[in-house]
Amino acid sequence: MHHLAAASNAGATILGAANQDEFDPNDVTPGVIGFVLTILVMFAVLLLVLDMVRRIRRVNYRAEARAQIEAEQQAAATAEASDADGEAVDGGASGDAAPDGESGPDAPTRPDAPTR
Repeated sequence: MHHLAAASNAGATILGAANQDEFDPNDVTPGVIGFVLTILVMFAVLLLVLDMVRRIRRVNYRAEARAQIEAEQQAAATAEASDADGEAVDGGASGDAAPDGESGPDAPTRPDAPTR
């Protein structure tokens, strides 16, 4: 049994020595091809990131525009509903006339009214 352990140790030593002769850390480098491929991958990633940022920005702008349009439509619908309610309550009168009978600054003027 002792010989078997010694033989396996000797085999490991021989394999280790063979690997050390084949492997030189100074010779194993990516070289020019590895450098060029790394630069190309970095350039591709940069382009993908820029495209993603552009698309996200476009989606955000569209969402803001959609929200603004919806707010304007809701305000217009609310104003239209309040105008319809106002006409039904006071019988169609504009409500612009002042209580003393003179017209206010926003009231339409009559053509035969004297000017001040």
